[in-house]
Amino acid sequence: MATTVAGVHAVPKSESGLWSWITTVDHKRIGVLYGVTAFVFFLIGGFEALLIRIQLARPENTFVGPDLYNQLFTMHGTTMIFLAVMPLSASFFNFMIPLMIGARDVAFPRLNAFSYWVFVTGGIFLNLSFFLGGAPNVGWFAYSNLTSSQYSPGHGVDFWAVGLQILGIASLAAAFNFIVTIINLRAPGMKLMRMPPFVWMTLVTSFLIILAFPVITVALVFLLFDRFVGTHFFVPSGGADPLLWQHLFWLFGHPEVYILILPAMGIVSEVLPTFSRKPLFGYPVVVYSGIFIGFMGWGVWSHHMFSVGLGPLADSFFALTTMLIAIPTGVKIFNWLATLWGGKIELKTAMLFALGFIALFTMGGLSGFMHASPPADLQQTDTYFVVAHIHYVLFGGAIMGVFAGIYYWFPKMTGKFLNETLGKIHFWATMISMNLTFFPMHFVGLLGMPRRVYTYPPNMGFDTMNLLSTIGALLLGASVLVFVVNFVNSIRNGKPAGSDPWGGGSLEWAIPSPPPSYNFATIPTVRSLDPLWHKEGREAALAANQVRGPIHMPPSSYWPAVSALGVTLLLSGMVFGWFVGIPGLILMLLGLYSWAFEPVT
Repeated sequence: MATTVAGVHAVPKSESGLWSWITTVDHKRIGVLYGVTAFVFFLIGGFEALLIRIQLARPENTFVGPDLYNQLFTMHGTTMIFLAVMPLSASFFNFMIPLMIGARDVAFPRLNAFSYWVFVTGGIFLNLSFFLGGAPNVGWFAYSNLTSSQYSPGHGVDFWAVGLQILGIASLAAAFNFIVTIINLRAPGMKLMRMPPFVWMTLVTSFLIILAFPVITVALVFLLFDRFVGTHFFVPSGGADPLLWQHLFWLFGHPEVYILILPAMGIVSEVLPTFSRKPLFGYPVVVYSGIFIGFMGWGVWSHHMFSVGLGPLADSFFALTTMLIAIPTGVKIFNWLATLWGGKIELKTAMLFALGFIALFTMGGLSGFMHASPPADLQQTDTYFVVAHIHYVLFGGAIMGVFAGIYYWFPKMTGKFLNETLGKIHFWATMISMNLTFFPMHFVGLLGMPRRVYTYPPNMGFDTMNLLSTIGALLLGASVLVFVVNFVNSIRNGKPAGSDPWGGGSLEWAIPSPPPSYNFATIPTVRSLDPLWHKEGREAALAANQVRGPIHMPPSSYWPAVSALGVTLLLSGMVFGWFVGIPGLILMLLGLYSWAFEPVT
């Protein structure tokens, strides 16, 4: 793995210190920033969830009042979806995609940094609402007409609407960047059907983002006009229909579910073959099913609206499409199981989380399939049965997949292993506590317990199940602390890992761990899927570590961070006033101008 002597002078120097992290445009460092920041938000969202569960541990509890409770469940959902799960996936996109396709960086390194800084400033802005008059308290889907000035007179809804606009800018910038990167920067010979499954799922997810976020942007602009200007986009007294918000929100919201879950599916499709010691079964079918999910995700949104009275024709159509979208998901599950069949399975922690993903996501999918039937959905909608379903999909699915990715790629990112003993304790504690938390919610939901209520009367049959869920939530929090201890200790004292500790087949395992700033000294040529599992491909990939000439990498820049701060201040001026918005506009224009004319050498 050593570089040639003649090329050493051409290798970019590594940077250190806080300023280097603020100004970095290295996709790997930005991936680390995304991951650490998103995990902090994950802990915040988890803390909010624990407060919710403590309140619901017993009937007629007064641990928190109704207004704070409304703020907690609104911010819990918003935080977990937009500030935790999505950016945790983006962390892997940033760090791994260029390595997996044989590139030295993403297509637009400064845009990549801009995306991160918009995300972090937007997340801070959203959480500032707790300290500046109260957080949003209308649920993470903010149904009209509850969001009107009449029923939500404070600034909580404004923080929510403006915050999501800021975060949308970050997501769109990242999505365009990854589409261009994957299409244009693949190594020679890496045809589309030679791309790793995770790269494919990233590509599909990126297209979903650039198509879905404009929809929520339109809805949020309408909402802000109603609140700030006095228009009537969702106000019935003005001749409008509040159901317009539901259509716009869920037209975004259901593709958003696949934005959250497809990256985890991609991670699992990488982990299972590596620890089964055999190629992914039915690779083309896994890829096509992911693309099909991306297409079908646009035709199922109104299954969230069966209770509003759409009529038998619309109900029938959306029931059918919801049933159909289960087919490509089921195809993936059977392909994953076929990959395991006959393999030399090695139960490392990453593999355990991947297997846990399959089990829990399948359970969430089965309860979701029940919502495809309008008569059944009418009984289940707005009950804790739906809360159980979404957590089996998003925690049992997306978060379990993310943990599989962390344990799998941590050695590549850091050059060290996570402790396997603590990792397995983390896995089993998560599996047990996750099911203890969310499985009883199916029963209290079927018994009639509504969502979004801060307390309930005794003797309704809810008491024991709610107490079990609260105990499970506390244990789930403890399991996350086990991971935190493992992570911190492994960063400091972890066992060193080589370039390919798991015997993986894709390109990222051909270079040192952690990777050098330039990734590949010479861009490799790819001749097959899983090139490192073929002698000719492995030799070509390993030869890519020999420096043969000057390597140009983009220099650091603080203008993306300045521009991001300006964008956030400009939009937050809608809440705080012109004295914040105008300086933000000046800062944004200064940042973009300086960024545009900044030397790239």
